[in-house]
Amino acid sequence: MRFDLQPAIVLLAAVTSSFAAAFTLGNLSDDGPAQAQPMLATVAASHSAPASGTATQIVRSSDGHYWAQADVDGRAVKVLVDTGASVVALTREDAARLGLRLKPDDFTREVQTASGSARAAPVTLDRVAVAGASVDNVEALVVEAGLSHSLLGMSYLGRLSRFEATPSGLTLRP
Repeated sequence: MRFDLQPAIVLLAAVTSSFAAAFTLGNLSDDGPAQAQPMLATVAASHSAPASGTATQIVRSSDGHYWAQADVDGRAVKVLVDTGASVVALTREDAARLGLRLKPDDFTREVQTASGSARAAPVTLDRVAVAGASVDNVEALVVEAGLSHSLLGMSYLGRLSRFEATPSGLTLRP
């Protein structure tokens, strides 16, 4: 009997990477860290409309991660697919390119990034699409500093009917 470990290794790598992001972005609160689970429940309750479109596959890059070109409110944004992030997280630079003009007092949340604590501004994105898989009214955070790239988190992924990792890529199904 032959057992192929490659799919299990790919899934393990994705889960391991996700735990790091869950630690950095999953604990959100207006006055300090909180449990990630209530945030996920809030996301599901506030934006329960399903995704639309067609299934798409994101090819795993040579660094082992899943990078995608997302269409966010009509503009291209390179994102790292991160199942450990509770919400879509945008860098300040990507938010500016999207036309989000944030003032210092908009940054009302505190998050932990790999670079340490940072402030974040909650926003709602009208539409996020990766190839054929589109989701409307997506909760997101704009991280003021310390986020090296934008993340495609569970406020998008959790609205898909399913997503699955294989040795060749990540399949997103609306």
